[in-house]
Amino acid sequence: MKHLKNVIKIIAALLLTLTIVCIVFLVVNAHNTAYLKIKNNPGLNETSYLITNINIVPMSKDTILANKTLWVKNGIIENIADSIVLEGIEIIDGKSKFLSPGLVDMHTHLWDKQELGLYLANGVTTIRNLWGYPMHLRIKKALNAENIIGPQFYTSSPKLTGENDLGDDKVQISTPEKAKQLVISYKKRGFDFIKTYAGIPENIENAILEQSILSNISVVAHPSREIPYLDQFQPQISSIEHAEEIIQQALEYKLDSLKLDTIIQKFALTQKSFCPTLTGYYKIFEMLELGENVLTSDPAYYINPLIQKVDSKVQYDRWANEKENNSSIKSYIYAQHQFHLYIIKRMNEAGVNIICGTDAGIGITAPGYSIHQELGLYKEAGLSNYDVLKTATINPTKTHKELEQIGSIEEGKLANFILTSKNPLEDLSVLSNPEWVMIKGRKIDKILMNEFTENAQDRNNLVVTALRYAEYLFIER
Repeated sequence: MKHLKNVIKIIAALLLTLTIVCIVFLVVNAHNTAYLKIKNNPGLNETSYLITNINIVPMSKDTILANKTLWVKNGIIENIADSIVLEGIEIIDGKSKFLSPGLVDMHTHLWDKQELGLYLANGVTTIRNLWGYPMHLRIKKALNAENIIGPQFYTSSPKLTGENDLGDDKVQISTPEKAKQLVISYKKRGFDFIKTYAGIPENIENAILEQSILSNISVVAHPSREIPYLDQFQPQISSIEHAEEIIQQALEYKLDSLKLDTIIQKFALTQKSFCPTLTGYYKIFEMLELGENVLTSDPAYYINPLIQKVDSKVQYDRWANEKENNSSIKSYIYAQHQFHLYIIKRMNEAGVNIICGTDAGIGITAPGYSIHQELGLYKEAGLSNYDVLKTATINPTKTHKELEQIGSIEEGKLANFILTSKNPLEDLSVLSNPEWVMIKGRKIDKILMNEFTENAQDRNNLVVTALRYAEYLFIER
């Protein structure tokens, strides 16, 4: 008995020590992200301005509103006119530069608070996180309470899949009853959308869709391998993700332009939003083309350190091994990428609502930076600058009712802006180097944007990220 008591004491001491160590790491990380707190940034306290001498890229139509004055009141666009005179309000001189709506990345994976600053520094003022767990609900609460600065943040539930689709990143569901319970729970807890994944069988998906209607929550679908592709265009599904899934599922790995016609017609007929995530796939080609340098390139420094170790390196090793054993793999990946561009061109011509998403946060796809590569790929596909910019501004507002107040510069919309020296409708690349960014009326200047990127570079939060992931495993699985 005495021996047992000693063992219990040792275990208790170890647990106490582990708890203290975890608390220390969390406290240190909270200190390291204090730069995002609004109260620590006097320049972020203002939400009302007159912006004068500005050329507006409204995105409600393909035009420029030249030499306007814009009144932002409490973070909302109050008025746009040739001239507005108000007493006692700060004036920002637009210096005849160009004001565009903030960008939207509709497919991200957020790992830490530092990434919030990275998105803003790259002109991304709204993100849709598509792998939710408890940390994301806390971040959403802090952003909505305006305790910290960051893009508007919407998060899906954890990824829901079937019982045979293994992996600790997913929640496996065995019965329709369990599926319905999860939808009810996720809605109550504050997740914005339900995320379904590649291994979900039809009876489980039907239960999720049925309950999502009752719970008034929309579904974002990674197409299921268990259901015919064309059967997944249900009304409650707000968007379908990934261009590569069209080829790998619907076209059965064939670059079949004739069979593609049916899929494009289905998207157009059902008015379903399509989120291509071309960048995530193109990164495979970059790994094959550039070799190990991609792991130490400039954007890679901004990927969460845990992801660098357990995902970036694993993915690189996988494709490096594939290249060693299959000399044609690089040309095949590039050919599929080129077909992705063809899909985008055809979908745009058919009037499909394309929404910009990058799969940022996993592999070697850096948060914030990836959106400019994604937009560049749409341009390469043959879209006009206006149509490219629509995918990251006005088009997402047609996908979820929660996004209706963003995406264009009009009275009543949120003051989410990018100021650029040149017209992005003539040169999209200027969006990657904004003069300043505004989120809900809070202006982020160059100095603050630089601080955001510096604090996110090579950040030391591997242990904290692991702790949050362990929390996800404990609570969600």
